[in-house]
Amino acid sequence: MSKQSSERDRLYKLLGDLPARKRKISVEKIAEEDRDLYILEKLLLDLNGLEKVPAYFIKPKNLAKKVPLVIYNHAHGGNYDLGKDELIRGRAAVQNPPYAEALAKNGYCGFCMDTWNFGERKGRTESELFKELLWKGQVLWGLMVYDSIRAVDYLAGREEVDAGRIATLGISMGSTMAWWLAALDTRIKVCVDLCCLTDFETLIETRNLDQHGIYYYVPGLLKYFDAAKINSLIAPRAHLALAGNFDRLTPPKGLEKIDKELKKVYVKLKKPGNWELVRYETGHFENAHMRAYILEYLRKHL
Repeated sequence: MSKQSSERDRLYKLLGDLPARKRKISVEKIAEEDRDLYILEKLLLDLNGLEKVPAYFIKPKNLAKKVPLVIYNHAHGGNYDLGKDELIRGRAAVQNPPYAEALAKNGYCGFCMDTWNFGERKGRTESELFKELLWKGQVLWGLMVYDSIRAVDYLAGREEVDAGRIATLGISMGSTMAWWLAALDTRIKVCVDLCCLTDFETLIETRNLDQHGIYYYVPGLLKYFDAAKINSLIAPRAHLALAGNFDRLTPPKGLEKIDKELKKVYVKLKKPGNWELVRYETGHFENAHMRAYILEYLRKHL
């Protein structure tokens, strides 16, 4: 077993008691809608055996071959109602048009699911769910990540999807999911994270822990990993990070630390061009340049 594989195993084991990885996934198509630029499938997935997962799958019209897929991870922002609708409706922190339209225009399929406690899975407070799971030896973030990995299992087998060209993308909580998913699942070819590449120790030092919801915290994580070490598990695959220097969720000192470490890792693996951090004099949102840069990055690497 390689060092990276061993580290992935260690990271995965920190995520609490999780369902079996090989359990059968079932899928129910609830509805299909013809939108202006794409076909929207409304799905109900059984990924974990604990609760069903509502999801959207979008595909450009009149597909004649397999195409790349972008897994879009929705944000948090205290908006438990929005969830997967962020893919098709957007949100205040994200540019227009919504990513469903942007992805379809570029010939990609897209996917977004309601993560635990969001969208059609809401009903408990985040604190209530976290406490219940803690009693059971489970970790909320672990279950979120587990669902994302199992979603890749499902999506890689879809007839429309080129399984060798899968990217993951998101802002805020969705950003964190993007780099965790890419770190743990080597089937992800490209990772793009917006506004949540956070160095944990710097977050403690600057007293900004409460900028992140309780879902974010994995027991024992700092005994074995910092953010740079987790992100190094993505190397040498393509990874673009975009951040605002005025974003309290990602203190600049931490961005500099992660950037320095990842540059070393990618140089050692002889792929220095596959890691890029782009910083802006902005806060916690996607600006127009970010959106244009992301789409160009996907065209280049996906």
